[in-house]
Amino acid sequence: MEAIANLEQLEELLSRPTPAVTAMFKRLKGDFMVLGSGGKIGPSLVRMIQRANQEAGATRRIIAVDRFEPPAGTQLDGVEYITGDLLDEKFLKQLPDAPNIIYMAGMKFGSSSSIALTWAMNAFLPAMVARRFAATSRIASFSSGNVYGLVPLASGGSIESDMPNPLGDYAMSCLGRDRAFEHYSEAAGLKVAIIRLNYACEMRYGVLVDLAQKVWQEKSIDLSMGVANVIWQGDANLMTLLSLEHASSPPFMINIAGPEQLSVRRVCEQFGELMGKKVSFTGEESPNALLNNGQKAHSMFGYPTVPIATLMQWIAAWTRQGGQLLGKPTKFEVRDGKF
Repeated sequence: MEAIANLEQLEELLSRPTPAVTAMFKRLKGDFMVLGSGGKIGPSLVRMIQRANQEAGATRRIIAVDRFEPPAGTQLDGVEYITGDLLDEKFLKQLPDAPNIIYMAGMKFGSSSSIALTWAMNAFLPAMVARRFAATSRIASFSSGNVYGLVPLASGGSIESDMPNPLGDYAMSCLGRDRAFEHYSEAAGLKVAIIRLNYACEMRYGVLVDLAQKVWQEKSIDLSMGVANVIWQGDANLMTLLSLEHASSPPFMINIAGPEQLSVRRVCEQFGELMGKKVSFTGEESPNALLNNGQKAHSMFGYPTVPIATLMQWIAAWTRQGGQLLGKPTKFEVRDGKF
């Protein structure tokens, strides 16, 4: 398939479970809850949970919790939607128990202009959630590869045992989220999987979309962050769900990232060829970057199903046809931690 024709086809691909995920849904007992189910990744992950549950023939509640109601017409059959402020402790206490939780609530975009809220969402709220569900649930918590900081290109990317070295409030608050879950895992026996993601991508957002848009608009591309990891969001969804079965005390730590260290220069040149555009650059590649090594996840959960070359073809076609965008740039090129 050289192109994704429309949003319906995109959503189907993003939420398509593999046999391994369906088999896990047959093994795991109890209801599923997604906290922070809106945003960029949540809707397709909820849909994948719904589809895997149906394929497994399981009977369980699937609960999607977010601050905002889902847009009209996007609610899924068999999914319960609950709307409220997770920072409101009364609301949090009223949520039903669920043995299986995917934790996605957090803040990145605009974090530099709302530093206090960033820390509340990324560090204080996880402690509230961990305390609320420690006795009843296992939790797979989204984190970020930003907690590792910049590493030399020759390192192959940060691995799970590396000491974090976060730069800026966003990355530090993400580490705060990890530490909150670690504390309750150690103190209360909460089973946790911490997922450090770098960077999920689909047609409407992601590092490759940011670069494709600049190439299409014939804007100069800054090369100072000259290398990046990218993974198809559908694969990130699959690996996230599979990690839930490995939640443990102390926490199970896993990087989710593509296998390649992609050259920004080469990616943009390839987009130029695919879209018939001239490409220009500013600056020079730095000797370090924010890079995750995803080999552990690949060995446990399988190699990504969508190769980068295919993903780039899809994005180039989507860009040429003026496909919908989410308007949320990744800001992956930021080197000072100020998002």
